[in-house]
Amino acid sequence: MSQISDLQGHEDIGPIYVREKGQLSLAGSHCVRIKTPPVRLFSKGFSVELCVKQGDTCKPKEKPFIFTYTEQGSLRYSAKSLFTLALDLIADNIQHVDSLLGFPEQVAERLFTAAEARQQFCHPQSGLKALCKFTEAYGDLMLSSLCLRGKYLLVSEKLEEIRSFHGLHSLDLSCCKLGDEHELLAHLSSQAMDSLRELYLKDNCLSDIGVRKLSAPVRVLQRGLGKLTLLDMSCNPEITDTGVAFLLGFRHLRFLDVSDTGVQDPIATCKKIQTRTGLVHSKNPLNQFDHVDCRTQGWAEQLFCLWDQMVLSAVKPKKVLKSRTVAQQFYGKEKVNPQDVETPVLPETPAATTKHLQFYRAEVVKNPAPAVSHSGHYPLKRGKEEKHAEGAASSQPAKKSRVVLTTEDWDLLNSY
Repeated sequence: MSQISDLQGHEDIGPIYVREKGQLSLAGSHCVRIKTPPVRLFSKGFSVELCVKQGDTCKPKEKPFIFTYTEQGSLRYSAKSLFTLALDLIADNIQHVDSLLGFPEQVAERLFTAAEARQQFCHPQSGLKALCKFTEAYGDLMLSSLCLRGKYLLVSEKLEEIRSFHGLHSLDLSCCKLGDEHELLAHLSSQAMDSLRELYLKDNCLSDIGVRKLSAPVRVLQRGLGKLTLLDMSCNPEITDTGVAFLLGFRHLRFLDVSDTGVQDPIATCKKIQTRTGLVHSKNPLNQFDHVDCRTQGWAEQLFCLWDQMVLSAVKPKKVLKSRTVAQQFYGKEKVNPQDVETPVLPETPAATTKHLQFYRAEVVKNPAPAVSHSGHYPLKRGKEEKHAEGAASSQPAKKSRVVLTTEDWDLLNSY
């Protein structure tokens, strides 16, 4: 400041300005303030355009900017949140995640949606590995109900992906033509499907061999599909009375359908099922087997829709001209109209009788009506018929008490 005071005495030196704390002032005077306009970074007519490099393969929606419009119609962009950027980064590299156990469900659902939008589960090498990270951590949240009715192509193409889902409560495999030796049939009886409650296997070319394989873990080891409450085995003509006997090992069944099977004696079969399982034969069709409410539910619902579209588009037949039609056009022959050709009359065959064999468990009344008590000081005299009925009941042999197995007996049975 001493130099500034010395310069003030010279007349040939002009005014000196000093900027202190963002304010511009004249040197030697504390009251004079110079008002300067705010500094603009860009001029009024300046415009910004975002350019993408050639080596940048990132999609526009994955850029760290969110573009919106103001009320005046001008374009405005703002930066994405750090959470969104981190979520996009993990979704792009989901196959490198070690595990998702303990990860919050709300965040995991958004992560699965982001990975699905990037078609991470459709890659042939890393898709199954990435899907298993979610299925082993979230179980029935990924998929609680799966409907594959008539989608035998999807079952064949995505068999490993279907087997990766755990915690299913309902599975519909109707009209998939699996057969007795299909890998998925062996997977149903494994420990991974012990949570299954409803299983539809209608029209799958099953026989007594397939039913025996399906019920063997339940009958022998008390594992597998022991918690089933609904089972549909209809429209499998190769299932006979022997195969129906294998189904009696499912003790928790509340609904069973064995219609249109190879059962020879429906009356004896109904009696056997009712005696051993307590299921009652239904004279009318049950709503549980109409497949109206059966659908896919869970986070992976849209994923199965995408897979189904991919499979159908891959096997879509191409439009090609038939060689016979081309030859007829070349030689000038007239095309034969199929309606003009007389169709041979086939001999009438008797219509196949539909065996309606649907069973349900009747509800037990927990609070039965109390017995009517007789008023008066003396008990009423019993008639001769009541005395005769009581005597007949007492003459019958007493029922044997139920045998209780000890711990050693159970250990011996489990050792086989």
